Amino acid sequence: MGDQKESLRKITHTLAMKNEEISNFVCTLKQNLDNLEANSNRVQEDLESEFTSLHSVLDEMKEIMVTRIKQERASRTYELQSQLSACSKALESSEELLELANQTLCSSETDGFTQAAKDIKDSVTMAPAFRLSLKAKASDNMSHLMVDFSQEREMLQALKFLPVPATPEIQVSESQVCDNTVTVAWTLPEPDSKIDHYILEHRRTNHEGPPRIREDYPWMVVEGIKEMEHTLTGLRFDTRYMTFRVKACNKAVAGEFSEPVTLETHAFTFKLDSSSSHQNLKVEDLSVEWDSSGGKIQDIRKEKNRTNSPMHSPARSALMSPKRAPTARPGRDRFTAESYTVLADTMIDAGQQYWEVKFDKESKAFAVGVALRSLGKFDQLGKSGASWCIHLNNWLQQSLTAKHNNKARTLDCPIPNSIGVYVNYDDGTLSFYNAKTKQLMHTFKTKFQQPVIPAFMVWNGSFSVVTGLQVPSVVQSGQRKNSGTSSSNASLT
Repeated sequence: MGDQKESLRKITHTLAMKNEEISNFVCTLKQNLDNLEANSNRVQEDLESEFTSLHSVLDEMKEIMVTRIKQERASRTYELQSQLSACSKALESSEELLELANQTLCSSETDGFTQAAKDIKDSVTMAPAFRLSLKAKASDNMSHLMVDFSQEREMLQALKFLPVPATPEIQVSESQVCDNTVTVAWTLPEPDSKIDHYILEHRRTNHEGPPRIREDYPWMVVEGIKEMEHTLTGLRFDTRYMTFRVKACNKAVAGEFSEPVTLETHAFTFKLDSSSSHQNLKVEDLSVEWDSSGGKIQDIRKEKNRTNSPMHSPARSALMSPKRAPTARPGRDRFTAESYTVLADTMIDAGQQYWEVKFDKESKAFAVGVALRSLGKFDQLGKSGASWCIHLNNWLQQSLTAKHNNKARTLDCPIPNSIGVYVNYDDGTLSFYNAKTKQLMHTFKTKFQQPVIPAFMVWNGSFSVVTGLQVPSVVQSGQRKNSGTSSSNASLT
């Protein structure tokens, strides 16, 4: 009976997952139909607008060319008419002189003939007819204004829809996730010289599968990418994955988005557990301020999949060891007396983790490290076998020490503005770094018998924590070089 129920539960779970998948697909189809209607109307309006614009250009060119012909005709008409008028007047004057000459020749009178002949000769010499050019000043040929639009006609007849750029394909093997940066690379099916730029979209998600219609985070857009790869820097990985898609664009139109690709962005995230903190600490999610009055203004949020006790563990992720998972523990007592301590809400029980803390260097005292769940409410960090830390003391005399089990070692290094904390749970390594330069400050070598929790202490000061960070590659490289070597801090472990 029990096996049958378990089998039925599995079938029910599988069916529920399939129903959700189909429901998401139905939503996608409906959205596609709406998009199809809107996009069809848009491209039709664009087409009509382009043809209207083209007609306007043709009408404008026609008007310009017709005006040119009219101007040419008017100019030549004026030249020819002027020349015709001058020739007509010269011809009329010449005919009059010709008639006068004939009359003089036919006259029988001898008196005055000599003078008349001389006058006619002088008039002929000065006649306009002999000063005229008998070559037309303007040609009647208008062939230079003829047009041949056969090529243009062929171009118009060859009009077709603009080729849409091919869909890129993201190359997972060439894409990298490292040091809280993501480099995404893609290729095209074939080279396209008309590609102007690419648009990359990315979205955080906690789901490994394809994007769903209802996601918790929006798409973020990066435009104007000229190369076929892009690097996003300065990211904070507070989700398990990031989904990417890219499309190519020419001068007028964008292609389809590539198939989405999901890359794992594993990093250690936590918040400060305000229920564990000393009453003199004003605790926000990732920051703490000293409150000498002991007043506590907290907004304790109940989050999905979180409780007030640190039972969450990065071991639950695919990269962590699946052999164990933390179990629920009752809430612990609040730190009190001179233990001005606050713990994180997430335990470390496997793998490598890294976070950073920026602190007020004027704090009277500050400490950062890790602690066991069993750390007593009166215990100060580093003063029992249940905690390891770096401790800054500004009371009376400034000192920076590494502490564990009530033993201390003075550190000969500058006090940084922020400290990076590296934990390799499986190797029993706890290292502290200058967060800016990644210079190693101190390393504890031990064997963790229980899960550990990020732990912090501050007196008359403040600090803020940065989570969602991957282990920096320079830290990993340094840890590999130092692996197998004996620890100079063995006396503290």
